[in-house]
Amino acid sequence: MISQQAKDGFEFFVTNALKAAVVSSSDDRVDVTALDDSGEIKEERMVLLTVSSYLFRAITMMSFTLDAATRNHLAAIHRAPAESMVEADYLDVIGEVGNIFCGALNRDLSHHFPYLGMSTPNVLERQCIDYLDELDASYIRHFRVVVNDGVTFHASLCVCDFADIDFQVDTSAVEESHGELELF
Repeated sequence: MISQQAKDGFEFFVTNALKAAVVSSSDDRVDVTALDDSGEIKEERMVLLTVSSYLFRAITMMSFTLDAATRNHLAAIHRAPAESMVEADYLDVIGEVGNIFCGALNRDLSHHFPYLGMSTPNVLERQCIDYLDELDASYIRHFRVVVNDGVTFHASLCVCDFADIDFQVDTSAVEESHGELELF
């Protein structure tokens, strides 16, 4: 069982991690809104990563479609002209965005849980999200992520628990992260 305060903590960490992961500059505005279900998620693909411990597995997904606005934004993150990038380059950038997102979540959770591990990014088709209920998760939450009112991603968190999960987060102290590379 995952307590309500732990669910609130997961949501707080995911929201902050998403805001840090999708920016191309410090001037970007990122709005993250929690959604009740995945019905709004229509993007074609998603990048999937996991954070695992002895007590839980947190599966993170970022959904995206490589339309013109998303390509331009990913090119800005990569600091390269969009016209010089091919699809594999965009997939590498979205994989890195997923790494930053999941890495920030991993870092925040490590203050409450020792022995965390993180996977590498996997790009999957969007239909995979329809099968999250098959994982018998205790907590699933979806998010709309809008960057500068022009680029929309969706993200999902699915937490499968192997024991009771309870932790409390001080939501008054928000640590800013700008996607720095962490060495372990």
